Amino acid sequence: MSDADTPTDPSKPITAASQDGAATATEDGRVKPDASRPSLRSDMATSEDWWAIWVGFTILAIAFFAVLLTAPTGFDAEGAEKLTSPLKPYLAKPGKWISSPLTAFESTWPGILGAFITIGVLFTVAMKLRRKDAMGFAFAFPAIFALATIAYVLASQSTVKAYNLEYALWALLVGLIISNTIETPAWLRPAILTEFFIKTGLVLLGAGVLMSRLMALGLPGIGVAWVVTPIVLVSTYLFGQKVLKIPSRSLNMVISADMSVCGVSAAIATAASCRAKKEELSLAIGLSLSFTVVMMVVLPILIELMNLPMAVGAAWLGGTIDATGAVAAAGAVLGDEALEIASTVKMIQNILIGVTAFLVATYWVTYVEKDESSQRVGVGEIWYRFPKFVLGFIIASIVFSLIHGQVAGGDLLTDAMIKGSTKTLRGWFFCLAFVCIGLETNFRQLLPYFKGGKPMVLYVCGQSLNLVLTLLMSYLMFGILFAEN
Repeated sequence: MSDADTPTDPSKPITAASQDGAATATEDGRVKPDASRPSLRSDMATSEDWWAIWVGFTILAIAFFAVLLTAPTGFDAEGAEKLTSPLKPYLAKPGKWISSPLTAFESTWPGILGAFITIGVLFTVAMKLRRKDAMGFAFAFPAIFALATIAYVLASQSTVKAYNLEYALWALLVGLIISNTIETPAWLRPAILTEFFIKTGLVLLGAGVLMSRLMALGLPGIGVAWVVTPIVLVSTYLFGQKVLKIPSRSLNMVISADMSVCGVSAAIATAASCRAKKEELSLAIGLSLSFTVVMMVVLPILIELMNLPMAVGAAWLGGTIDATGAVAAAGAVLGDEALEIASTVKMIQNILIGVTAFLVATYWVTYVEKDESSQRVGVGEIWYRFPKFVLGFIIASIVFSLIHGQVAGGDLLTDAMIKGSTKTLRGWFFCLAFVCIGLETNFRQLLPYFKGGKPMVLYVCGQSLNLVLTLLMSYLMFGILFAEN
């Protein structure tokens, strides 16, 4: 995604900017392919997308073999409780607290320190090898990590936790307060690596998106997650362009993907595909987080008032609420079985992240930028536009799905790896990314995109369509065609 240090005119289409040599803009702002792209070898050695894969795979390999090498011989389901990651004590986030925030660190400070060292060392090395400002990153990273820690502490207060006000919201607020009051100090900028943090986190997420989950619910889950989602995505995008006439196609697309696929993760991947501005991504994420909080509270109440079958209601939750964590929280209100169905439907939907990113990149290169530049854009541009970190997500999903389902005890190994290390680090990566988004977002730059309230109208209308279609499909799949007798 391109940098946006100055406000843009919302009356003009927002076009792509150069990133990793993929494209450049002409003097009139139109986009053209860049003839001087780096070679694949050079790209893999220096680009942020590829390094998100290398860092993510390094963490996954270390985490998996740490569990494998310390696992007891011949462990089985009975010994699952003994199978834990040896890294677990050294990777943690602040714990729950009631009156004194200091209690959040009583038993977790070694793990918080371990997360700080792990991420700091890995990213400093990555920045050095990428020939970026490694020393500047190392100097600024402790401050960024401290802000992320504050966000985690705020989210872990018992009352706040009861209302499911997740760390992402607090991380955004912490960054926004700084950027919109004293402004973000220049010395922090080498460590404001929004995309690098979140792309690495998404690679780690791939290890938890298991293909076996898809098979567990089979056709009904696919019907809810894979049929409705593309209909809502395309309909919302066309509605924004044809009816609301939103000037920025990339803003339109990011909001549509965020709302229809799976929230923030899809927004990040889609924004990379269509070269959205950081302000546009911030706006989409802000809308998503705001409505997620409301929906996770209201939908379980509606399901009970409507007296929907448990499976139907759970599938409805999984297909509509944006964040996976919020889906789990809302599903838990309805019971353990609802939690499992809702989470599985959401994980099936998460698989569409990579598919959506690829299709958006294809559409943007072959249609949008061709129209804006009046030049022929080659099909090869799709590869350069495609966010490469999505490949890491897909590969991690396939590899750990095979280990989970085909290797004896593989399910226990992967579960111990994820719960004991990678899930915690993934949370830190996302928290750091949200802090960075806040630090990069200035309301003066964001206000033009709210002109006329069109982004809000787009989200509300799209989410309304999503709620209606997902409920109908959930009832068809889980209430009629595949209903349990």
